[in-house]
Amino acid sequence: MSESSKPIDASRRDFLTKAGTTAGAAAVAPGVFLSVTANAKPADERVSGEKRWGILVDTNKCASGCNDCVTACEQENGWGSSEPNSNAEQQAHWIRSVEIKNKSTGFAKTLPMMCQHCETAPCVDVCPTGASFRRADGIVLVDKHICIGCRYCMMACPYKARSFVHEDLHDQKPWAPRGKGTVESCTLCVHRVDEGRIPACVESCSAENHNALVFGDLYDENSEISKELKAQDSVEIRADLGLNTGVRYRGI
Repeated sequence: MSESSKPIDASRRDFLTKAGTTAGAAAVAPGVFLSVTANAKPADERVSGEKRWGILVDTNKCASGCNDCVTACEQENGWGSSEPNSNAEQQAHWIRSVEIKNKSTGFAKTLPMMCQHCETAPCVDVCPTGASFRRADGIVLVDKHICIGCRYCMMACPYKARSFVHEDLHDQKPWAPRGKGTVESCTLCVHRVDEGRIPACVESCSAENHNALVFGDLYDENSEISKELKAQDSVEIRADLGLNTGVRYRGI
């Protein structure tokens, strides 16, 4: 069943957005943020389909062995080994660093892999409860209140971008709700986006002057990401599936 034929209750669609925006506003880390590419919206304003958020990954700028984007996501959302006082039970993989290699030539590239925030999202199509849903602005999320842990979405995702929480959790981030017996994945740092900030992975990559990740509105022809996509070719991973991903890659 496609998204257009599968109605989603607006209250479910707004759940993570409103919860994340409220909590995030009270828990912003000290320091100067590098850049703002999103336009903040009021907490009570519904998400608009006039924008579609996405990320361009320039693998030519991804350093071999670099894991800064993964570490930043772990610390921001509280799911990984880089999170203070973390334990093995809490680890997942909202984003992971992978190496692709041409077997015939030996040429290899390192790149980050996360939820691709597909326009036609397989995880949304197979979810029996509507817990997996796509916001009007293109961000794919999981409503933990109605996720039953069936893991159909994990099987449907061609990017292996989702994790299942097997154990009890502690010290969760209020803006990144998790839960035992539920599925989770990259949220594009929706709590940051709704405040007008950029995802933690993008911010970290810029802080190290790698600048391999560009975040912005794919519908805005004047946004940095749109200009970059127009200037040089990029590809979708598994473009043959026709998912129209929100994450694009250059250099592979």
